Amino acid sequence: MEKDKAETIALQALSFLVRDDELLERFLTQSGLTPDELKERVREPDLLGGVLDAILADDKDLIAFCTHFSLSPETIILARRALPGGYISE
Repeated sequence: MEKDKAETIALQALSFLVRDDELLERFLTQSGLTPDELKERVREPDLLGGVLDAILADDKDLIAFCTHFSLSPETIILARRALPGGYISE
């Protein structure tokens, strides 16, 4: 998957997170970011990878996100692999 497409999917995931107070709070807690830091770093590929990690960490959240945006879980995995830290070679 191209990096631009992966970033677009990650931005969709971020919009999904910020619409849900519980998901957003969980993400902020796990990432150690403040809301202002999140706003400042919103376009950083590393941060976007972390957003996809957060979505992929919970099957319920993953399915809800995929359903909302008509994406497959496999597409989210491919997007994550296209961003920094998403693919570890053996």
